[in-house]
Amino acid sequence: MPTIDTELIDELDTGHESEASSGHNAQVIRIILADSQAIYRVGMRKVFALEDDIRVVAQVDTLENLHAAVQRFPSDIVLLESSLLDGTSDAIPALLRLAPDTKLIVQALAADESRTVELYRRGVRGIIPRSISPDLLVRCVRKIAQGETWIDNQSVNWVIEAYRSNASSLTNPRTQPRLSAKEHAIIYCITQGKRNKEIAAQIGTTEQVIKNYLRKIYDKLGVSDRLELALFCLHHQITPEAPGNASLNSRPK
Repeated sequence: MPTIDTELIDELDTGHESEASSGHNAQVIRIILADSQAIYRVGMRKVFALEDDIRVVAQVDTLENLHAAVQRFPSDIVLLESSLLDGTSDAIPALLRLAPDTKLIVQALAADESRTVELYRRGVRGIIPRSISPDLLVRCVRKIAQGETWIDNQSVNWVIEAYRSNASSLTNPRTQPRLSAKEHAIIYCITQGKRNKEIAAQIGTTEQVIKNYLRKIYDKLGVSDRLELALFCLHHQITPEAPGNASLNSRPK
């Protein structure tokens, strides 16, 4: 039976009970720490304890325990040691199936081109070094919680080069999927860097409807996230149209 470090959870649940009931803690970012080394878990826990808007809800030391934790404790972010992924091929997709709304950040010992590209393509929202400073770690968590992707210039270059080298296999112009006007409108907003909440407000619908359309778009184009979608449009010269007065209040067919 997997074990999860609940000592911290019990302590925090007690400390935040009054805040949660009064509604003042609605915007707190919930994090699960997944790291095989206790010293890193303790260090990150202390860093986040200084922030009013970030709360560690669970700590685990294995991938198996992480699977149990994401199902037991609702979370916004999983901060994951890269070595826990060693010897696995589908760990990231498996985690995202268990907790589709949770965003993954991987802490890596060293930058590796092929691994970096693969992690982003499988759905990781950020890759950071183990030596990251506390201030930058907190900034990264907040950015990703807002729906952004955390990626440095070197990693951007690696991902772009990977797409260039595989462009012919990503899509065949003769069989390129047809996109509706509504889908073009959403893609346009994505390429402008807008979050789901902003897209919904601009177009006049709900965030859930935008999420539904995004899943449909990802399936059509064979991409897994916003970064891949933007790069796909860049490399295949897809020029989406601005939303205009398009209405998305109806569900996608």
